[in-house]
Amino acid sequence: MHRPLICALFLIAAGCTSPVSTELTLYSGRSKSLVEPLVLKFQEQTGQKVSVRYGDTAQLAVALMEEGDRSSADLFWGQDAGALGALAAAGLLRQLPDSLLKRVEPGYSGTGGSWIATSGRARTIAFSSERVEPENVPRSVFDLTAPELAGRVGWAPANGSFQSFVTAMRIAEGDDRTRTWLQQMKANGAVSYARNTAILQGIANGEVDFGLPNHYYLYRFKAEDPDFPVDQTSFDTGDVGNLVNVAGIGLLSTSSSVQAALTFVDFLTREEAQQYFRTETFELPVVAGEDTGSAPEALRPGVALDDLKDLEATLDMLREVGLL
Repeated sequence: MHRPLICALFLIAAGCTSPVSTELTLYSGRSKSLVEPLVLKFQEQTGQKVSVRYGDTAQLAVALMEEGDRSSADLFWGQDAGALGALAAAGLLRQLPDSLLKRVEPGYSGTGGSWIATSGRARTIAFSSERVEPENVPRSVFDLTAPELAGRVGWAPANGSFQSFVTAMRIAEGDDRTRTWLQQMKANGAVSYARNTAILQGIANGEVDFGLPNHYYLYRFKAEDPDFPVDQTSFDTGDVGNLVNVAGIGLLSTSSSVQAALTFVDFLTREEAQQYFRTETFELPVVAGEDTGSAPEALRPGVALDDLKDLEATLDMLREVGLL
């Protein structure tokens, strides 16, 4: 990275200075295989060392809460908005500068500027391209309980992205309707899988005809095999089944390397990193004002991403219904 750009980044925090020599500590709920290339690129361009602790997003968030003021972490990069919202609610995140927050699409940052999205992922309805005509795909996630779909729908109740989706349903539709939907899906013989990829493979293998994955998994299958026999689409406009969740990053209030941390946040919302998410991980870019292929606003259900922090009540509901 050229010095003028470094100067521009550091002006966000406290004027242009030389990069700090201390090591930046990042807690990453994003897997090493997905994001390490970006971390290495940042180090190469800036000369700033980054020490990364990889792990499960929820577990790292709990660890940060337990560490509190004793934490040595500068940044938390979460796989979903719920964990970021929980840290913000606990007062563990520092407000980000408006110059960064204005860079992303509306709704892709935390209340009060506590965190910022780095990439997005949309929930979809996947279906067999061999056994299902597109016009016969259900138009609402609530239509999946129809008797004619008994035993034909795959889902992943133990998966974090599914649990965030259920949290969104609780917020948008209420606990009673969400619990009823879960019970009806279970009674209708919905087939449980461990993860999104297994759902898609189950459709391809003829085990089920429909599934509820995140959008980018199918793109990965198609990149390896363009004839992979699964397609996907969105539900009708405003349906909670279209939840667009995000991975995002927040600056910890205990950070002793604020300038370097803000430089890293800036890097993740620049074109190079957004292009990486677009082409390498097949996620949705989140930068505003660009033709990036992000999810159409009309398809997103009206759920504030910060509100996805109420995961524990969702887990209780899934246990109550017998899905965990």
